[in-house]
Amino acid sequence: MSFQILAEAKKVAKITLIGEVDSLSAREFQKEIERLAVEQPDELVLFVENLTFISSAGLRVLIFAKQKMGTHLAVYMVKPQESVVETLEKTGLHHSINIVDQYL
Repeated sequence: MSFQILAEAKKVAKITLIGEVDSLSAREFQKEIERLAVEQPDELVLFVENLTFISSAGLRVLIFAKQKMGTHLAVYMVKPQESVVETLEKTGLHHSINIVDQYL
């Protein structure tokens, strides 16, 4: 499956992830996080309704985002599929990511 990133930032960095975040696409994801981190957003919103898989490399990017953008950063994951939620729960990352049905 293909992987696509759509991003915008200011005080709220918004990224749409489509497809699978595997070891190869995680590099693209991390580069986008690095680019957005320059703007020092307060929130990172990940629109993941069409994300079907996130690997351990993708999870590392989520951890990297918190480190790179600062501990004040609030991370939201909007409409994750059950398989993505299960991965977050198995690793304990669901405690540091706000899983929501919508983001205004």
